[in-house]
Amino acid sequence: MSSFDARLRMAGQAGFPLGIEINLTEGRMVVTTDGRELADWALEDIRIAPTPSGFRIDAEGEAVIINVTDHERFTSAVGSRLQPL
Repeated sequence: MSSFDARLRMAGQAGFPLGIEINLTEGRMVVTTDGRELADWALEDIRIAPTPSGFRIDAEGEAVIINVTDHERFTSAVGSRLQPL
């Protein structure tokens, strides 16, 4: 399992980002904050695209922007899942 500290905000919003933890394990991305699960997605069901300020994740008809503390390690962990915008 790979774990990453990150900040999350809704795409198109400039509001304060939410501190989150992302766990990548067994083909899934689990997003939690303060020990509560916000999302649990199969990697095959989401789109991850790099942006100038982080990564855009499209899932379940919504889009969020995440800013991962360890950008390079996250990029390596999601590898072939990255798609252009």
